[in-house]
Amino acid sequence: MASLSSSVTSRSYRSGYLGSFSPLKGSNRQRPLSFLSASPRGLSSHELCIRFQRNSTRSSVFMQDGAIVTNSNSTESASSLKGLKEEVLSVLSQEAAKVGEGSDGQSQSTVSITVVGASGDLAKKKIFPALFALYYEDCLPEHFTIFGYSRSKMTDAELRNMVSKTLTCRIDKRANCGEKMEEFLKRCFYHSGQYDSQEHFTELDKKLKEHEAGRMSNRLFYLSIPPNIFVDAVKCASSSASSVNGWTRVIVEKPFGRDSETSAALTNSLKQYLEEDQIFRIDHYLGKELVENLSVLRFSNLIFEPLWSRQYIRNVQFIFSEDFGTEGRGGYFDHYGIIRDIMQNHLLQILALFAMETPVSLDAEDIRNEKVKVLRSMRPIQVEDVVIGQYKSHTKGGVTYPGYTDDKTVPKDSLTPTFAAAALFIDNARWDGVPFLMKAGKALHTRRAEIRVQFRHVPGNLYNRNNTGCDLDKATNELVIRVQPDEAIYLKVNNKVPGLGMRLDRSNLNLLYSARYSKEIPDAYERLLLDAIEGERRLFIRSDELDAAWSLFTPLLKEIEEKKRIPEYYPYGSRGPVGAHYLAAKHKVQWGDISLDQ
Repeated sequence: MASLSSSVTSRSYRSGYLGSFSPLKGSNRQRPLSFLSASPRGLSSHELCIRFQRNSTRSSVFMQDGAIVTNSNSTESASSLKGLKEEVLSVLSQEAAKVGEGSDGQSQSTVSITVVGASGDLAKKKIFPALFALYYEDCLPEHFTIFGYSRSKMTDAELRNMVSKTLTCRIDKRANCGEKMEEFLKRCFYHSGQYDSQEHFTELDKKLKEHEAGRMSNRLFYLSIPPNIFVDAVKCASSSASSVNGWTRVIVEKPFGRDSETSAALTNSLKQYLEEDQIFRIDHYLGKELVENLSVLRFSNLIFEPLWSRQYIRNVQFIFSEDFGTEGRGGYFDHYGIIRDIMQNHLLQILALFAMETPVSLDAEDIRNEKVKVLRSMRPIQVEDVVIGQYKSHTKGGVTYPGYTDDKTVPKDSLTPTFAAAALFIDNARWDGVPFLMKAGKALHTRRAEIRVQFRHVPGNLYNRNNTGCDLDKATNELVIRVQPDEAIYLKVNNKVPGLGMRLDRSNLNLLYSARYSKEIPDAYERLLLDAIEGERRLFIRSDELDAAWSLFTPLLKEIEEKKRIPEYYPYGSRGPVGAHYLAAKHKVQWGDISLDQ
């Protein structure tokens, strides 16, 4: 009998995992309410998985026959673990007699991952490499299959050749990476078909069943396709290629509509064929390491949580900048613009995580409930609190950089903003009066994504009365969370310069991830794909979150577009429009990314 260990991981399929699902709308396929998948890689088919769930302090043991042994006393951890072990051993003794029964493989499960739109850039550059990284780290189950599906005519070998060009052995640069890559590619197959063809999805279903070989089938569809064909693909997948005896989940990429109306229409259409808990709306920024660390930083460190309010925080800044333009993708971007592309989703989601109250637990619904409360508490955005810009051609160092409308895919008279800055406010007791500033733009002087928390100045500061060489009203403490590149967390503090005099300067207490942690940080898509397979919804967007986000930005977008507001032009490679600095000054704020000691 295998020994029972108290060392637990929820990120490995070697010991199995728990999943849940519900019936697909528009499908006559029946679903069980839950299932247990146990991977036999080096383990007995009756070996069990103990998972300390993220959503509570309860520990549970899920037996392969569906039995559940739990211990709900969260205050007596030592005794509870001992009791849990005794209960498990008792159940194991009963199960021992059943060894050999039903061990023909029928009770095992498999995961089939279908990348819809497999020939596109997102699939090639992000999705397939992320799946390979998960396979490399043994995070995928023993039995899994990956299918590419798109309109392009392609063989299995041609798909594997295409995918192999984007796979890298970046992960710890281990010697067996080449072997792992070959094994992974053998699990990849291709089926050509139209996105709105029931017949073609039925053919896909037959191929999936061949590879599932009678096992319990769980199916994940990743829609890496334009939003105007989401519904057609979901309709066909749900009626013709959904799982008969396991779960079916669908990952949907942004954009989720252009405004409240189109977003609601898309949600309603998807819900004709899927339940809400089957829809995984992905925002890859929520999978960034530093974004996921945000709640850990706040809720597990006593020095931060008491300061997280209007009493100590003067303003919060969410800054996103890219040092390149649209570069041939202007046709897509011109239909959405920087506000829809970055601010309404990436930055607003991070703001909600930053500002939310302490959730009841780490359960996905508890966290998303708190995020929705933040979004619903936000004051309507005033057009006078928004600055928009568009980059123009600029020559620097003998090199001429094209303007936005120089892109052949962009109309010459386009007024679509490539830059936006806005001041937002949350009307609740914790954040009343604190400006939350957002800034996002393309073709700027640097590439960065960061959160800056500027604290209030020290009342009656002694060192402002003397010539210390530092204006402490301006040099206040600042917490910086750098999401990308060079992930880091640092706190700016005032410090005495060594010497006989009394001179102060600002120094950084710095946690640079590359220096502190030798392990490479996983790509956001790796984390989100694994969460979708595990059924973990914490980092995915719920429909009411989406509604609240669009309710905030839709009136602003309509006013800008209906009145044909002209953007302020800024040179390619600059810091953006001057108007952004006036906006910050209006709210008595200075952008943190323009100071000399960034």
